Amino acid sequence: MTGFNALSKLGLAVAGLAFTAPAMADVLKGEAIDQTVRGKRIYLATPFGGEFPLNYRPNGRVDGDGEALGLGRLMRPQDSGRWWVRENRLCQQWSTWEQGQTYCFTLRKTGPRSLAWVRNDGLEGTARIGN
Repeated sequence: MTGFNALSKLGLAVAGLAFTAPAMADVLKGEAIDQTVRGKRIYLATPFGGEFPLNYRPNGRVDGDGEALGLGRLMRPQDSGRWWVRENRLCQQWSTWEQGQTYCFTLRKTGPRSLAWVRNDGLEGTARIGN
């Protein structure tokens, strides 16, 4: 799930809401991560009630668009990059967001169509799984 150097600077405003530490039994691993995001749109929850959509393409590309949230004033609202699963974490690298740095996420299922995530630098939030 990142589109995040600019997003990190916005704090949790775009990245999502904090949650308690994930229970180990709920943490997604390997193939389950792939099946959860491949070909899906994942909506990152924002504290002000909006959602930030990320499209995880089957070919390993990820696209993000924050225009609906009015982020054009604060950052480049659209970007694309690549995603993959490594060591039971979802990893992604954007073209310009996060200065092209790679971040990896631990994902935990919190419901049939909901996730909690923790990025390798400690940033955390929630998301909704779309189609």
